[in-house]
Amino acid sequence: MSVKIHHSWQAVLSGEFEKPYWQKLTSFVKTEYSQTPCFPKGGDIFRALDLTPFDTVKVVILWQDPYHTPGAAMGMCFSVPDGSKAQPSLQNIFKELASDTGIQRSRTDLTDWAKQGVLLLNSVLTVRAHEAASHQGKGWEMFTDEIIRLLSCEREHLVFILWGNYAISKKSLIDGTRHMIITSPHPSPFSVHKGFFGSRPFSRTNEYLRKYKIPEIDW
Repeated sequence: MSVKIHHSWQAVLSGEFEKPYWQKLTSFVKTEYSQTPCFPKGGDIFRALDLTPFDTVKVVILWQDPYHTPGAAMGMCFSVPDGSKAQPSLQNIFKELASDTGIQRSRTDLTDWAKQGVLLLNSVLTVRAHEAASHQGKGWEMFTDEIIRLLSCEREHLVFILWGNYAISKKSLIDGTRHMIITSPHPSPFSVHKGFFGSRPFSRTNEYLRKYKIPEIDW
């Protein structure tokens, strides 16, 4: 697994690539991709980091692992290619966006968010086709936890949006005195009515950015 990511991330994460867990993870991912269909495609594994350099991050949206159905995963959490049907969670995200801001979004590809500084980070960056969570516990979590820690320690006034219990479990990695943390139930159909709808994450994010004179996100 070649690590071709934006130079800003390469610089802050260079130490991770020397650790034993990374060598094991690399071997595992190479074997998986050579033996069975996996997502996203190899060139998109680090896409979230490529599109959102370390120094440009304003917002972090965190989720668990990539979509495991063909044609959906594209290296950014919740995002699917334009022309694909939005997954149920993304449909609910767009419903809350419309309720919160009045924006009626139709594009399912969230690249425009990423280019504005929204890091769309899965905790696990790869998955076997049709097998949810199949690459969990192999080392990805150590890598992405370090990403969260670095952002918390070395940046200021970021917004961390944590939807659902899994994402909320990462709250301990974030310094809440330096950053804003927004938590709510996950936007999946199973939990969306338990507090996700009405949580106003998009307007609250921009209110916080405005407070610190940081350019807002055009959702």
